[in-house]
Amino acid sequence: MLNTGHLITTLTAAFFVVASYVILFNTFLPLSGVYALDVLVQDTHYKYFALFIIPMGAYFVIANWVGWQYYQNS
Repeated sequence: MLNTGHLITTLTAAFFVVASYVILFNTFLPLSGVYALDVLVQDTHYKYFALFIIPMGAYFVIANWVGWQYYQNS
């Protein structure tokens, strides 16, 4: 049985591989043939937004949680 920790680690690694391909390795490799990846590779501006929204969302949640803790404990 697969537990939650393994699932999160696997999804994080998959996201890292896809993001690395789209941002870094796309200039060295040909198009993949997967429509969603090819659209992100050919885009020059919004591919960064689409890939960085997850870490920025996590940062936003953590920052709000810390602020709420400061508010509750003051």
